[in-house]
Amino acid sequence: MQIVFESRDADGAQMRDLSVARVRFALRRLATFVPHAKVQFSDVNGPRGGVDKRCQVELKTDTAGTVVIASLARDWRTALDRSLGRATRVLTRSLQRVQKPVRDRTAKLALDS
Repeated sequence: MQIVFESRDADGAQMRDLSVARVRFALRRLATFVPHAKVQFSDVNGPRGGVDKRCQVELKTDTAGTVVIASLARDWRTALDRSLGRATRVLTRSLQRVQKPVRDRTAKLALDS
């Protein structure tokens, strides 16, 4: 899995190694479905503080398309964990939806016979 990390903020750039490790850990079961992952950190308010750390996780898959999740938090780690948690849930749901067999009328008639 290729993981791309981007941050325009100097404090966010210090999270590079931790972010890559957290993405690999969170997607360890889904790694075969996700060839590319992108993590972006940005500070919405700048130096003013508050709930302004934004983490966006983009997961590209061949079967389920692209999943993009963003979250805001007071610190980088919380924003990353929230984004990864939601992204894995959404990706799992969409992969289950794609892989679910579709039964049509002929299958129903065959079962009734």
